[in-house]
Amino acid sequence: MKKSDFSGDDNITLLAKGVILKGEIHVEGTVRIDGRLDGDIETKGQVIVGEDGLVQGTITAGTLISSGRIKAKVMATESVQLMKTATLIGEVHTPALMMETGAKLQGMTDMGVTSWSEELPKLPGGVRDLSAHRAKQVVVLDNKDSRGEGYR
Repeated sequence: MKKSDFSGDDNITLLAKGVILKGEIHVEGTVRIDGRLDGDIETKGQVIVGEDGLVQGTITAGTLISSGRIKAKVMATESVQLMKTATLIGEVHTPALMMETGAKLQGMTDMGVTSWSEELPKLPGGVRDLSAHRAKQVVVLDNKDSRGEGYR
């Protein structure tokens, strides 16, 4: 039997293309939406919204991966990944947000940052001053070509 491309969960809930569900989905594993959900999803696992998928409501999950359309409040404890065909309108609360070129996001994002350190981050490899590594200006001392003639 061929292994699926999912994260190894044996518990997969599928809302197929053409199916419209109004209500709530509460599961432990992966949820894949290729149809339409007007309501809420809650899982500790993954929520995958396919290109034909549409979710309006609230998504609470470990990870959200979307290629479809979402108008929702999203709370992901691990990450949100928006593929190039994805559109998300709403709030996103997650520690990690990844977007492919072409993905669209309209709304508010919260990645848990409330302040930053007053100390600047240290540069890698002991580099202290980047200006010391810039290319030096070249000065032409002789303006004659190989035939001994001057440039114009």
